[in-house]
Amino acid sequence: MNVKIQSVKFDADKKLVDFIQGKMDKMDRFVENALNAVVTLRIDKDDEQGNKVAGVKIEVAGGELLAERRCKTFEEAVDLCLDAIKKQIDKYKEKRR
Repeated sequence: MNVKIQSVKFDADKKLVDFIQGKMDKMDRFVENALNAVVTLRIDKDDEQGNKVAGVKIEVAGGELLAERRCKTFEEAVDLCLDAIKKQIDKYKEKRR
């Protein structure tokens, strides 16, 4: 799966990019026909729930899977996004049967 990582108005460090790439590589086990994935990272002004926002969009045959989460760290936000995507993958597989 081709993964594109976008960081809005800041530069993501190599450690964060490697973390995200590793997590996305593991997602290949769950969805067989993923075409592309886009991970968007941004910092929001609202600091009450956390100001780090991660969004994950995975294009699959016949649609796309989307998730966006706000946390105190990008790593936690990406983990929560991928958990939500896994649930969507289960529903997607049920529809295809």
